[in-house]
Amino acid sequence: MDESRQLLNFIRTELRAQRKTHQDLARALGLAAPSIKRLLQGQGMNLVRLEAIARLLGYSLAELTARAAHPAPTVLGSAQEAELVANPTRLLVAVAALNQLTVDDMLARYTLSRAACVGHLLALERLGILDLLPGDRIRLRVAREFDWLPDGPIRRYFRGHLEQDFLASPFAGPEALHAFSHAMLSPAAVAELGQELQRLRQLCARLHARSLAEGPAQRAGYGLLLALREWEPAAFAALRRLPGDQS
Repeated sequence: MDESRQLLNFIRTELRAQRKTHQDLARALGLAAPSIKRLLQGQGMNLVRLEAIARLLGYSLAELTARAAHPAPTVLGSAQEAELVANPTRLLVAVAALNQLTVDDMLARYTLSRAACVGHLLALERLGILDLLPGDRIRLRVAREFDWLPDGPIRRYFRGHLEQDFLASPFAGPEALHAFSHAMLSPAAVAELGQELQRLRQLCARLHARSLAEGPAQRAGYGLLLALREWEPAAFAALRRLPGDQS
């Protein structure tokens, strides 16, 4: 991808992440709203307008171009995740920030003081997850497709402390679903199923991004648990014949 395309993609991503509309950008640039779509495709972009866009997004021009040139991380390190797990309140603030809640949203939803919330955000800034800007504004430093390490501290924490809490439900409401399927599959079929599950995760991420246009009161947290592995119930495995057993 050429550098100009990379920069425009980063600007579009940041506008969505910061919930800024084409109208917000039009006001910052002194342009008519219909012109913004063409501008974000590179038509009519110049240095003055780039500087104005950077200010709107809370960057200097140098910071904007540097962030565009160096893609945000999609995962944290194991030590970073371990530090989050060691402090459940900090983990809560991290998850809230990753879900694009503002400081005021967090204070309205959870029993946190502003000082404590800001303290946790400063710790998350040190871990490289976000930037805490003037006015207690939050700017994420991780990629939109950010995820936890496959077998890292966060996933182990989920399996040990949260998974049973999530599953301890009748899943009876109209917005709840619990389904389990078992099949005997070929390697090719397993690969195809894995691709479909990955597409479902990507759909969930797109719907999350789309829902950011709604206020926090119109959004609720949902959990989607996907699991796939070769498996046979222990009671079934106990009945398998041993090699050479002809009885």
